[in-house]
Amino acid sequence: MKIEYDSRRDLLYIWFAEPGTRAARTETVSPGVHADFDGQEKLVGIEVLDASDTLGRTMRVEFDLAASVPA
Repeated sequence: MKIEYDSRRDLLYIWFAEPGTRAARTETVSPGVHADFDGQEKLVGIEVLDASDTLGRTMRVEFDLAASVPA
């Protein structure tokens, strides 16, 4: 996963696939939030337009993959 933020355009993109992977389909999740899917319907990424308005001025990301990955 890779998170990119463009402060000039106030655009946030969260990659779940390899960055640069082309989307075959985009679905609007809510106003200003779009989910991109590849040809196999796997999630490529999520785009947030006007991110500072949509998410607030401060964003905090937390996750613990170790707890959910089988040994």
